[in-house]
Amino acid sequence: MSSQFPLLRMRRTRQSSWIRNLLSENNLTTDDLIWPIFICDGNNEKQEISSMPGVFRYSIDRLNEVIDETEKNKINLIAIFPYTPEERKTENAEEALNPENLVCKALSFIKSKKPNFGVMCDIALDLYTSHGHDGLIDNDGIVLNDETNKILVEQSLLFANAGADVIAPSDMMDGRIGLIRNELENSNFKNLIIISYAAKYASKMYSPFRDAVGSSNKLKSNKKTYQMNISNSDEAIREVALDIQEGADIIMIKPGLSYLDIIQRVKKEFKIPTFAYQVSGEYAMIKISAAQGIIDEKEIMLEQLISLKRAGADAILTYFAPQVSEIIRSRN
Repeated sequence: MSSQFPLLRMRRTRQSSWIRNLLSENNLTTDDLIWPIFICDGNNEKQEISSMPGVFRYSIDRLNEVIDETEKNKINLIAIFPYTPEERKTENAEEALNPENLVCKALSFIKSKKPNFGVMCDIALDLYTSHGHDGLIDNDGIVLNDETNKILVEQSLLFANAGADVIAPSDMMDGRIGLIRNELENSNFKNLIIISYAAKYASKMYSPFRDAVGSSNKLKSNKKTYQMNISNSDEAIREVALDIQEGADIIMIKPGLSYLDIIQRVKKEFKIPTFAYQVSGEYAMIKISAAQGIIDEKEIMLEQLISLKRAGADAILTYFAPQVSEIIRSRN
């Protein structure tokens, strides 16, 4: 053997697609995808969100399109987020507990059409408050933890009764997972799954989402007193440990791409099902850059989702879900 050549040539196992496929350490499947859906009032409404090209708000009567899309693309779980009309937003978020609110109506519609299908409901008050915060506030604008938790428990029970399969507290109030779990147990919802947004960072990547739900102009102050410090990782581990102890079944990390280290640490340290949210800003950056010809949308989209899987995410909440599913199915 000539000494000028290496004994092991790493490129041998990269030379053709068949060997690259055989040795792929991480693969993306339709089972890995959760599709976020925005819902709105009205009839026959399908409104494209300007800051999120290709993403729409659907009126309840047009959710058949969503159901058909999930069946075609084998998506197992959707997450629904309401665009609450301004006149129903109040300081104390009364609409969050209205049994006739958009989420409850959507649950009723979806379950009447497709009962054996996963629907996830966000638990937080920002979609219903006139001030845009995830909780109640006092006269000084301080978000009240314990008072908010009482409403979050009621909201969880409301959605459970309406047919939710998964509830996902995204508010970042201390102690809410334990309180919600106890109430669900006492109310005979022992099998309802809780996905806790245990490490939700105070990111600037949520702006298009706030546009989608109509809260972009509401915030008079930021959410840094309850969402996580973007500089911290050990703090995320403490948050996750507390939520697991309180009864969370699955942990959500949000945003996704900037927090790959958090996903990896959580998965490695806790061995608990760990999800990532490819948030609206991450989606919009790809779509808008691709529209300008700067990047290849398909390849970058897949690269980012694979990176979340590689970091340890068991599933990914992504606005690209239908598009990715079609690509995956075309390869099978």
